[in-house]
Amino acid sequence: MTLLPPTRLCPRALVEAEEHLRRIAAAGHPFEMVLRGSATFRPVSPVVFVPVVKGLADCERIEAQVRSGPLQRELKFPYHPHVTVAHDLDEPALDRAFTGLARYEASFPVWGFTLFEQDREGVWRPQRDYCFGGGGQPGPRPAP
Repeated sequence: MTLLPPTRLCPRALVEAEEHLRRIAAAGHPFEMVLRGSATFRPVSPVVFVPVVKGLADCERIEAQVRSGPLQRELKFPYHPHVTVAHDLDEPALDRAFTGLARYEASFPVWGFTLFEQDREGVWRPQRDYCFGGGGQPGPRPAP
């Protein structure tokens, strides 16, 4: 689940953003998330997703906090917590994803969030975890 769309930062701004994220996580609390069923943004956008049915308000609160201060920015679309499962595919593939996930359900604890960075090949790689409640200083993730 994305809390902030891709955002280009210079090294100095990245340091400020990381401190901002650390403070948000330290003040936060773990929560349970439940995902259920399928939904779509069609015809506006060719996307099929799994909706968040529990933990929605928590995600919205955290997103608003993240998208403030040094990371303040306008969004192209209103924030809508979800898990994308199909994007920019042909209509039959989107239909199959929508139908195939109609009875899907998952629940899990959310312990915090992760900062990702896009590498030169365009791959998004996790860089740092931020645990809710200040469970220790977040550190860099080990190399895969």
